[in-house]
Amino acid sequence: MNAEIFVMAQDHPLWERTIRFAQGCSWRAGPYLAKMMRENRFQPWERVIAATVNGEPAGFCTLTEHDELPDDAGFRPFVGFVFVDERFRGFRLSERMIGAAMRCAAALGYEKIYLMSGEKGLYEKYGFEKIGDYETVNGTVDQLFVKAIA
Repeated sequence: MNAEIFVMAQDHPLWERTIRFAQGCSWRAGPYLAKMMRENRFQPWERVIAATVNGEPAGFCTLTEHDELPDDAGFRPFVGFVFVDERFRGFRLSERMIGAAMRCAAALGYEKIYLMSGEKGLYEKYGFEKIGDYETVNGTVDQLFVKAIA
């Protein structure tokens, strides 16, 4: 298996292919990310991270200033939209994409990275610690996790 991780801005050669992959993925948030990418709703420093396996799109995540918390919550930056296609789970692609996001955040001078998720027990295995449960801008409650950038 030849897995590669790409850190992308809108001008990256895999941008359009990642949009199509997100649009058609099995996760309900994928089409929303595809729309964000089509409309380039990213600040210049924010990134989409994509994983491929043998050249085929396999997963994605983002590094952004905000996630689903109100802008004034005071936590930033965030890893978001973490998804790996079912066929490629178990190969540590999520961990590798999150690692790429952390390296980008470190290069920007951040000392911590945050993540919002409803998943229990998933992100702790990547070294994230739960801060607490927070109400999102969507009116739901999700867990907020943090990880120090080494």
